Amino acid sequence: MSGFFGRLANQWIEVIEWQDSTNDTMVYRFPVANNEIKMGARLTVREGQAAVFINEGQIADVFAPGLYTLTTQNMPILTMLKSWPHGFNSPFKAEVYFISTRQFTNLKWGTANPIPMRDNDFGVVRVRAFGSFAIRVQDPAKFIREVVGTDGLFQTGEITGQLRNLVVNEFTTALGELKVPVLDLASNYRHLSDQIGQTLDPRFGEYGLDLTQFLIENISVPPEVEAAMDKRSSMGVVGVRDYATFQAANAMEASAENPGGGGSPAGDMMQMMAGMAMGQKMMQGMQGDTPAAPAAPAAPAAPEKSVVERL
Repeated sequence: MSGFFGRLANQWIEVIEWQDSTNDTMVYRFPVANNEIKMGARLTVREGQAAVFINEGQIADVFAPGLYTLTTQNMPILTMLKSWPHGFNSPFKAEVYFISTRQFTNLKWGTANPIPMRDNDFGVVRVRAFGSFAIRVQDPAKFIREVVGTDGLFQTGEITGQLRNLVVNEFTTALGELKVPVLDLASNYRHLSDQIGQTLDPRFGEYGLDLTQFLIENISVPPEVEAAMDKRSSMGVVGVRDYATFQAANAMEASAENPGGGGSPAGDMMQMMAGMAMGQKMMQGMQGDTPAAPAAPAAPAAPEKSVVERL
């Protein structure tokens, strides 16, 4: 008989803890299965963790970091749900979920397709962007209720897809509302990141998550827009008056570096002349915008000689 009670006692769980050895596990269900938890069992919740007890599908008590001896005093909700018909010292069954509340960093996001935006300098431009963000579980009970459900091993990869969709959606909206010129995007990464992060945080909060960091690492434009930006920069450096000469020199240098490239001297000359003509046209346009200088006053006419003087 003593052997029977000994085997029965061994079915009671007396130590409940989770030592996480991974970098991406957000929720781990302690393997209670058909075993029963002994009243008076020791529960260890480490820093960066929370423990949630669930009874018959209903969330009961939530434990913050600390060392606990499970009693009816520190499990008020579970005590009320079970009513302990067999006495305070009887074992009980419950699901125990450990939630990692540390930060999960370097989660990547990016635009799957180019995003069109209207720019005053270049018209409609399609841009791509990517970056990273960091999250932590802020409300363990809500996170289980809204996201995890009965998943016994929940990892970051199971939710980052949905979070990326939220990020890209908000990035697209912010890009259209803030109307930052393409030439100024690089200098506004921090401003854009702050604005988007503030808008996303309550959206993440609906899942019981806290957005602790949001970063834009790069916003890129198509190659043709980059070429136009480079050309505008070159014009700003050398000045419009010297741009034709600058372009002609570039054409001559390219021709010298690739003498067998298939281009003819006549073609190179035509390219140089076209560049010079474009530069002259631009200078004429700029001169046409400036007000014309006032005309010099005409010299006074000489007095007409009399008839006697002519004779």
